[in-house]
Amino acid sequence: MLEAIGEAEQAAALGEVPVGCVIVVGGSIVGRGGNRRESAADPTAHAEILAIRQAARAVGGWRLEGSTLYVTQEPCPMCAGALVNARIERLVFGCDNPKAGAVKTLYTIPTDTRLNHRMEVTGGVLAAECGALLTQFFERLRRGGRAVECT
Repeated sequence: MLEAIGEAEQAAALGEVPVGCVIVVGGSIVGRGGNRRESAADPTAHAEILAIRQAARAVGGWRLEGSTLYVTQEPCPMCAGALVNARIERLVFGCDNPKAGAVKTLYTIPTDTRLNHRMEVTGGVLAAECGALLTQFFERLRRGGRAVECT
């Protein structure tokens, strides 16, 4: 999760909402991503989607069986669906996503028995640290400041 937090911090440095993700297969990171919706002008450029794309290239196929995805915030419906489609084996997330969470908060996509794939889910890992990144980011925006305070 610390690697995912690092990805979130990099996203924040670019003025993006600080969500980060890594995908591990066989003890090695095969995919990384941080939100890039603003900088890429792409509504699908969520951390999870970018990490899944990179991991699929690394393993040479779209099935990411045997993988664990670590992400700093509970995935949204788009990302939760992508995890199912990519055959992620295990999802580990940091803080809940009260406005768009599709793992346990609003929906339960990764464990929905109606879908063709389900995964093990562990939530709340380093939740305080993950949540603090988001809270600080949005507090700066509400104060009318920049989302990123460059040093």
